[in-house]
Amino acid sequence: MVSSSHDRAAAELFADLYADLAGWCRRLVDDDGTAHEIASEAFTRLWMHWTTVEEPRGFLYVTAANLVRDHWRRTDRERRAMRRAGTEAALARQQAGAEASVPVRLIVQSMPEKLRTVVLLYYFADLPVRDIASLTKRREGTIRGDLHAAREYLRAVLGERCDHTR
Repeated sequence: MVSSSHDRAAAELFADLYADLAGWCRRLVDDDGTAHEIASEAFTRLWMHWTTVEEPRGFLYVTAANLVRDHWRRTDRERRAMRRAGTEAALARQQAGAEASVPVRLIVQSMPEKLRTVVLLYYFADLPVRDIASLTKRREGTIRGDLHAAREYLRAVLGERCDHTR
């Protein structure tokens, strides 16, 4: 019987707060899909701690704020990576809403693993070449070569996609 009352309380909380929480997230991330993902994730995390959370509304908003902050950081890292790779023009087109543009993270995911690892560590985690070489047990010159190859890969893919949008 306790489970049923907890389930009912959780369902009522969801019905009462989900739309407000998703709307609040929407104002922060300026994207409906991302806002709903964040709100849903906040509720999922609440359900995982349902029996120990004293103030569910506060928990939801703090969790959503943390998820929004993570989203902003990830977005900022993507933008920095694009600038470092010399793709500022592609970023401008993506921000202008070009329908054919592909997020950099999808292009990075399509890279060979050797390049992808270096790109993620250098551009997204902001690690210096020296640290990447140590972590991957490879020479610094090899890491620099892989970064160059990754930038060329990005330029080729983004250039090809940009040419198709014209």
